[in-house]
Amino acid sequence: MKKTDILLLIAAFTALIVSGFYGNSIAAQEEAPKEKVTCITSKCHATMKEVKYVHGPVAADECIVCHGESPKHAANPKKNKFAKIDNVQSKCFECHDPFPKKKFTHTPVEEGECIACHSPHGSPYKFQLLKKGGDLCFECHDEELVADKFVHGPAAVGGCVVCHDPHTADYEKNLRAQGPALCFMCHVDKAEAINNSEYVHKPVSEDCTKCHNPHSAPKQFMLNFEVPELCLNCHDEKKKQIAAATVKHGALKIKKSCLNCHDVHNSNIAKNLLMEPMDLCLSCHDREYKQLDGKSIINMKKWLAENSNHHGPIKQKDCSGCHNPHGSTNFRILRYPYPATFYKSFSPDNYNLCFSCHEKSIVLNPETTKLTNFRNGNMNLHFKHVNKPIKGRTCRACHETHASNFPKHIREAVPFGAWELPVNYKKTETGGSCTPGCHKLKKYDRIKKEINE
Repeated sequence: MKKTDILLLIAAFTALIVSGFYGNSIAAQEEAPKEKVTCITSKCHATMKEVKYVHGPVAADECIVCHGESPKHAANPKKNKFAKIDNVQSKCFECHDPFPKKKFTHTPVEEGECIACHSPHGSPYKFQLLKKGGDLCFECHDEELVADKFVHGPAAVGGCVVCHDPHTADYEKNLRAQGPALCFMCHVDKAEAINNSEYVHKPVSEDCTKCHNPHSAPKQFMLNFEVPELCLNCHDEKKKQIAAATVKHGALKIKKSCLNCHDVHNSNIAKNLLMEPMDLCLSCHDREYKQLDGKSIINMKKWLAENSNHHGPIKQKDCSGCHNPHGSTNFRILRYPYPATFYKSFSPDNYNLCFSCHEKSIVLNPETTKLTNFRNGNMNLHFKHVNKPIKGRTCRACHETHASNFPKHIREAVPFGAWELPVNYKKTETGGSCTPGCHKLKKYDRIKKEINE
């Protein structure tokens, strides 16, 4: 091959390379992506992205995802006329999953009005809400719900969705759970205590809102009424009893009233008591009380500690065996009649308290060989003391009803007006004797009848 031919081939090859390079450059320029057309410019919708929470398509300059595009003016947003969105919810569900079908649906959701709560472009608030928390809810719901003095924590900070699902729910009022289970979502300490208790107050196991208002209330702990009124709205029988009681239990009139004795939620003791019955009574009756009439109620805890012979109900640690803790028409809130005086004309009805445990025949039969050991031969000395038409000696004339240091709870002394009348009782194997202030020494013996002057 000639030298000239070689040079021609090199020139042709170089021309092909050069033409290919420029051809590719032109093609590359022709295929370069177009600049994205956006509605958000310094002249149009300039602040739409300046909020904290921006809808995804807006953030990506993809307005047409929701609004569509006018074919005639796709390249000129100023002339673009977005089509009206006839079904907002359907448009939202093109990206967002539809809400699960449940029994209850929030009204805006049911009506397909997502934008009643959410901004389709952006918002200062999470989930692109139109307003913050409760402020948005109160666009439709009455603000009076949270107008009382004491406001439930979630309601106070606009956290309505803590309890309510804003879209769909299985429970009425779009609640996230039913009954106490809803409250226990937050009140886990109460849930644990209640679940581990033997006795649970009925409203606690059924519906906390029977006592507590879930939004706000005039009383502490979101209660609509104070104790005892709150309790007596349900405990109608106790309401009638307390109203009819002429002798009131002080515990119902001071401080926490019913809550001085009962736990309103749960307990391991029957009747939801705070402590075992007798321990509960002695938690107050561990001091002397002065009554309005000037008389005193003794320090019972001290008395029981100093006197070893305890009455049956005391041994059983059941003060309510004799006393009604909610009130009574009898002396010292006793369940049944019992004379408060040293003397009382005899009637079996006067001793119904005693006869609720003891046989009433003990004071009805003038003679006996087995009803009582308090007899002189066959003479029933209970009958002789008590069964009198005018000055019958009452049980309390000889017996201390709570405890004493003598057999059969015999008193050391008994109040007789301003005088502590001594009893001076002495027991023998088959009888005994006493020298009280009301008569001289008298003896009795069950085997060999004593002759007393």
